[in-house]
Amino acid sequence: MSDIEAIKHKYLDEIAAVSTGDALEAIRVAALGKKGEISLLLKTLGKMTPEERQTEGPKINGARQAVADAIAARKEAMESEALNARLATEKLDMTLPPPSAPKGSIHPVSQVMDELAEIFADLGFSVATGPEIEDDWHNFTALNIPETHPARAMHDTFYFPVPEGSEELPKLLRTHTSPVQIRTMVDVAKKTGGSGEPIYLIAPGRTYRSDSDATHTPMFHQVEGLVIDKGIHMGHLKWTLETFVRAFFERDDIELRLRPSYFPFTEPSAEVDVGFSVENGRRIIGGDARSNEGGWMEILGSGMVHPNVIRNCGLDPDVWQGFAFGCGIDRLAMLKYGMDDLRAFFDGDLRWAEHYGFGALDVPTLSGGVGA
Repeated sequence: MSDIEAIKHKYLDEIAAVSTGDALEAIRVAALGKKGEISLLLKTLGKMTPEERQTEGPKINGARQAVADAIAARKEAMESEALNARLATEKLDMTLPPPSAPKGSIHPVSQVMDELAEIFADLGFSVATGPEIEDDWHNFTALNIPETHPARAMHDTFYFPVPEGSEELPKLLRTHTSPVQIRTMVDVAKKTGGSGEPIYLIAPGRTYRSDSDATHTPMFHQVEGLVIDKGIHMGHLKWTLETFVRAFFERDDIELRLRPSYFPFTEPSAEVDVGFSVENGRRIIGGDARSNEGGWMEILGSGMVHPNVIRNCGLDPDVWQGFAFGCGIDRLAMLKYGMDDLRAFFDGDLRWAEHYGFGALDVPTLSGGVGA
């Protein structure tokens, strides 16, 4: 046996007998490292004659490859042995809960929107939506607010520039979701040739006004309701609002108070106050509003739809009557879930969202409680 074959078999025997990773690495360095025995043999090829290289070269390279393959195979075998030994001794309790993972939450505004849809769906209302960029007619004129009407000052809003010479109506970010009501009534009038049909809808969505403080933001969420039918009167409006408020706050002892007010698109108009009481130092919607610590707070605007609005949409106000109401979704969320600063709704603070947010499976239902 040549010296090269002897060196190869020496290392192969050592590799077969090794039992630790450190020992295997030591053999690799001794044989194939920069100054390893086989590596040094490779360097001698340059000093050989062509005939010697032709004979000795394949032997040395064969020895290097054999040792390298043996090291790789032994390393894989030891890793497999270690894994099998670990599996034989370790146990995994599959009944333990998995480790917690980061999870998102449903924003209170989205949750309240779902609650509103659930409540009003039970009353026979559908949900309607419309564009957030509106034209002047749908946002103001059709709602009995002509261009020179002082009520437009109440809606200090965001207009888009009108190209010079353009005949298009001015565009703006809608100041309320009332344009959705207008679009629905216009569609019904067109579909029925002006004869009309009953309409029961709520219109939740984003609205915009130039305002910002602890209870107002430039962008906020609003829900409006509309009923158009025959023989509708204020009694229907009051019953609907009482049913809604008691279902939303999940209390039967809630009183409503309607105060005469003014809105261009309703006549008569009424601000709606809800009674509150104080329990354990905290203001609670419901209870005895006439107690020493109780009182009233305004949460809604409402009224009978103005005949001019019905007429502007192509329907006959002598045949069709209705009522409308509107309130801020953000404000409803604040009152129900105990938040005191509207600006925090839109700060994007994950700590706030984790505290006030809802789980993805907390779907509002009337049977389980809309705030479940």
